[in-house]
Amino acid sequence: MPIAVDIDVMLARRKMSVGELADRIGITPANLAVLKNGRAKAVRFATLAALCEVLACQPGDLLRWEAEAEAEAEAEGDAEADAEAADTAVE
Repeated sequence: MPIAVDIDVMLARRKMSVGELADRIGITPANLAVLKNGRAKAVRFATLAALCEVLACQPGDLLRWEAEAEAEAEAEGDAEADAEAADTAVE
């Protein structure tokens, strides 16, 4: 998907857990995880506004557009790194 979600970056900067953020914006941790991991098909503006308010950021700090080729290359790189890590762990 060409929209990348950087909620985890903002959580790290704010030293906040997913559970705490979910409680503060009023959604379940499972639904926040779907959004955070980029599996959501949509996000309500009310949810985005709540995220921005709690994390003291702008929507552009949480969402960014990536070209399809970049997203695919990044996913392939992640898969290769996971495979290499698995090979190293087995040795």
